[in-house]
Amino acid sequence: MDTTMIVLLLAAVVTVSIIIIVASQMRERARIERIRKTTALEDSYNRASRLLSEIPGQYFTADLKLLLIKRMEESCKDLQALKSDQPVEERLSAVQQLKKSVMDGEDKRAPIKIDSPEKSTYVQELLQNLFKMIESMHKAGKIDSATAKKNLKFVLFLVHKTHADLHVFQARDYVKQNQIRKAIHAYHLASTEMGKSRDNPMAMKAVKSFRTRIKELEAIKGDESHSTATAGQSSLDKEWDTFLHDDEWRKKADYDD
Repeated sequence: MDTTMIVLLLAAVVTVSIIIIVASQMRERARIERIRKTTALEDSYNRASRLLSEIPGQYFTADLKLLLIKRMEESCKDLQALKSDQPVEERLSAVQQLKKSVMDGEDKRAPIKIDSPEKSTYVQELLQNLFKMIESMHKAGKIDSATAKKNLKFVLFLVHKTHADLHVFQARDYVKQNQIRKAIHAYHLASTEMGKSRDNPMAMKAVKSFRTRIKELEAIKGDESHSTATAGQSSLDKEWDTFLHDDEWRKKADYDD
């Protein structure tokens, strides 16, 4: 075998080796990318599922539920395309059943009382995550600008509502203890929080209710009458506790302004 043939043979061996190495590297990169995408989709599904299960039931509108369900449904379908080892078919079926339940008005979620700073902080974190999720869906072209704007505005309103919920709980507790000055201050704080959503008619209705309650408490402040203070609070208590349960607020509120 002459030198030329040896050189050609060696060149062929090197070339084949390079092709094998490159092909192997490409397969490895594809495997890693598939794992990355699968992990990201799993995280996306789990985050939406967590928000749907942990955000207080009284804070949800059908629109917000359907946005979270849309995120979960899309994650399942993308996982199917990647042939994920996860039980995607079962998840997708459950999500689609839930979607039908929400659209039929049959999905009911329990309200959660915001009665501690820790609970208030936790719910605010959930709402902030929901805000970011809606933003990311808009940036990815999953929802249009009008839908994003409407729901982002409402989530901000809910953040203010969470602050107000805590202040109202504290105010009621102060009234029970006959600490009327502290109760008045707590109602002022609740009014300030709701006042941050000035474009929401129900928030403004709440502000008026708080101001009325403050005047009632100021009128009896010198007397410090526990029974009078408690009796005067009952109507505001009922109105605030059903604030987001009444379907009427949805008809009055216009978040597209």
